[in-house]
Amino acid sequence: MRTQLPTLANAKLVVFLFLSMLLSGCGVNEIPQYDEQVKSAWAQVENQYQRRADLIPNLVETVKGYAKQEQDTLTKVIEARAKATSIQVDASTLDDPQKLQQFDQAQQQLSGALSRLMVVSERYPDLKSNQNFLALQSQLEGTENRIAVARRDFIASVERYNTEIRTFPGRLWQMTLYRDMKVRENFKATAPNAEQAPRVSFE
Repeated sequence: MRTQLPTLANAKLVVFLFLSMLLSGCGVNEIPQYDEQVKSAWAQVENQYQRRADLIPNLVETVKGYAKQEQDTLTKVIEARAKATSIQVDASTLDDPQKLQQFDQAQQQLSGALSRLMVVSERYPDLKSNQNFLALQSQLEGTENRIAVARRDFIASVERYNTEIRTFPGRLWQMTLYRDMKVRENFKATAPNAEQAPRVSFE
């Protein structure tokens, strides 16, 4: 019985499968994988900043009930929150260093305004013992810690991605297959100890 010779289509399929296996072991897929990890890490940063923004209106209202004379401080928190939430950075603008810097500066200003609000709140013993205020304070402190962790994870993801496209063999794949994927911007410390979560407790 005569065996059939492989057709040209079958031969191409075998070569394609062989090359796919070969390339998959050489890191050709790592650049897009690391890119997706950067986007995912950034989404977590945004989620945590949004969580903080969502806590602020209740916090301001609670403080206002006990410290109406601190209107200037409350107004600055509200204005800082409005500015911070107006600057959006998503996957399409994540490579824009100016946009990322604006976002970071607005969030740092909000952190500063919140810190001042907490200092002012310390003058009011009734407020400090209010259960709603204590719960909001605890949630805010937890959120600041989550922001610090999310930022750290984002920085690590960007460093991994940037290292991959700058070193061999990632540099080779970037030059040949992923030319549109450039070095990404990262957070830069804009204030002393910016990598640490602001302290919002009274202890």
